[in-house]
Amino acid sequence: MGVSLLVLSIILSLGISSINTVHAQQVAINGAGATFPFPLIDTWRVEYKKVNPDVNINYASIGSGGGIKQFLEKTVDFGATDAPLSKSEFAKAVNPVHIPETIGSVVISYNLPEVSGNSLKLSGSVLADIYLGKITKWDDPKIKQLNPGINLPSNPITVVHRSDGSGTTFVFTDYLSKVSPEWKSKVGTSKSVQWPTGIGAPGNEGVSSSISGSKYSIGYIELAYALTTKMNYASLQNKEGNFVLPSINSTMAAVSASATALPKGSQSWTNVSLTDAPGKGSYPVSSFTYIILYKDLSANPNLDNQKAKAIVDFLSWAITTGQKFSQPLGYVPLPNPVVKVNQETLSSLTFKGTPILTK
Repeated sequence: MGVSLLVLSIILSLGISSINTVHAQQVAINGAGATFPFPLIDTWRVEYKKVNPDVNINYASIGSGGGIKQFLEKTVDFGATDAPLSKSEFAKAVNPVHIPETIGSVVISYNLPEVSGNSLKLSGSVLADIYLGKITKWDDPKIKQLNPGINLPSNPITVVHRSDGSGTTFVFTDYLSKVSPEWKSKVGTSKSVQWPTGIGAPGNEGVSSSISGSKYSIGYIELAYALTTKMNYASLQNKEGNFVLPSINSTMAAVSASATALPKGSQSWTNVSLTDAPGKGSYPVSSFTYIILYKDLSANPNLDNQKAKAIVDFLSWAITTGQKFSQPLGYVPLPNPVVKVNQETLSSLTFKGTPILTK
């Protein structure tokens, strides 16, 4: 009897040990890309740990260009980009999917000691001329005309732009190409462009730091970074002629006016753009930012079935429950129609041909 109890005790201890080992098995999900959504992804990293303690989210905020590069080279589990894949990138990836994770705005931040608050007004054409190097001083007549009553200094404008391949740059130059024919013909829209003037800094973090540290500077950053660092930013004249500050409401207005018919997640998103949106309250430099995956996740050699399932479960949470963390950080929660597109995309994902999500 004593031997039987001993054997039973050993079996039970082995069973419990096995169960604990399975339960404690950690899954690390590694992503890289856009700096634009980093504050939100970093918040998700912390909050999702409370939902699933066995999943660790690691994200390298290296810029959209770097994220797409690593996605195509299959050195990360997922990529992130503010710029949808170009036609050539889409073809090279072979069956990628876009999953909009949030919506944000690119703000025109400035460091003008003489101008208090967010009182500066700019138009698209004036902003393009600043970045073309045609407007070089803060008291240029074109800037003064938009800002009657503000005593603008005669100091030279220090122009700051991104030095890395950047989705934020893509969104900003997409906007400038729509409002300035000269910009479109001479510079164009891209994640990396030949800047006619200015100094470069890496990431939204780097541009924010350069503006904060340089009086009489101007640059473009994601709204969350401006809010976090308490930087001033301009009202931009929108398509209807109204000067609009970036905010949750003005960004949502741009989404409502522009995102009326979206492609499926597995289709090309190259032509999806929220910039220069119609509507009296629309902020003109707004954008989706995307997670990119392969439709069959086994195309990525880093993934096994367990990790593929963990990624899809995390994203299912991020596009629904995780959206409640968007607004406090200055991002717009995904509207229901966009969530529905994402859910259909996630439902279509497979691993070696077998659906990952079971109905």
